[in-house]
Amino acid sequence: MTCINPRDDPDVLLASSLRTGGQTMKKIMLATDFSERSDRALRRAVILSRAHDAVLDIVHVVDDDRPRRIVDHEVNDARQLLSELTRSLNDLDGVSCSTQIVLDDPFAGIVKEVAKASPDLLVIGPHRRQILRDVFVGTTAERTIRAVSCPVLMVNGPPVGPWRHVLQTTDLSETAEKALKRFTGLGLGAGGRSSVLTVFDAPALRLAMSDSIGKAGRENYLNDLRAEALQSLAAFTARLGIGPAEKVVRPEETTVANEILKAALELNADLIVVATQGKGAVARMVLGSVAQQVLKDAQCDVLAMPPQSVSLEM
Repeated sequence: MTCINPRDDPDVLLASSLRTGGQTMKKIMLATDFSERSDRALRRAVILSRAHDAVLDIVHVVDDDRPRRIVDHEVNDARQLLSELTRSLNDLDGVSCSTQIVLDDPFAGIVKEVAKASPDLLVIGPHRRQILRDVFVGTTAERTIRAVSCPVLMVNGPPVGPWRHVLQTTDLSETAEKALKRFTGLGLGAGGRSSVLTVFDAPALRLAMSDSIGKAGRENYLNDLRAEALQSLAAFTARLGIGPAEKVVRPEETTVANEILKAALELNADLIVVATQGKGAVARMVLGSVAQQVLKDAQCDVLAMPPQSVSLEM
């Protein structure tokens, strides 16, 4: 992994924090099923709501494709839990919140509420790793991320405070540029460390001739590609005005997703930012590709950033 480090200057970091726009989010939506996974997402949503003075909208979807008595019983339980939660958040956390109980398919209900409320951010808990590890495509979380037009934060890490190190990822495409511009506008991660990563292609390492180029030839080949990748990444971040962020490049020795996850681990990042579209008009990275793999395997929080509004896919 190759990095270019910014000046570790408090004045520079403060200026960068101010340039992010500060408290730009006005409404944060949390989708909860009252599970332990959702509790972790709730605490992160509360931290963000307090930091941005944003209203927290809590949504619980009751699957109505069941006998009426079961649905009614769950609605009553949810109403009581949400009422207690609202009082606690107002009294103890000082967070202004609203609650919604929706009767629908869990995926459809969340998508409809997002379309109706237009939050700046949707916060969800992680998928059930042991049960859904091999069938993540098609779950409520993945389908929701594909369908909604707002950024979606999947909370994997312990929500103990502000993020300390944000890792932004890019394939240097126009859609990735739009997604990271949108991320900057949210004002997230201000004041902490920031890195921008791109994974560059090294085709000769995958060809039959790779065994014949030798160790020295391999290093020279990679060094040339690293220098080119760093130059491209520097131009990319300059266009975005990202500020004092580490510029990190890695060769695609395994897969792009694996390289992102390895970089996050090495850099001790606690938030990974991924675009939900990549190169090409139909390269929806979150569907069976890079972003999906990062979302499935990351141990830290992941923010899925659409570059712009997308059509709902029910």
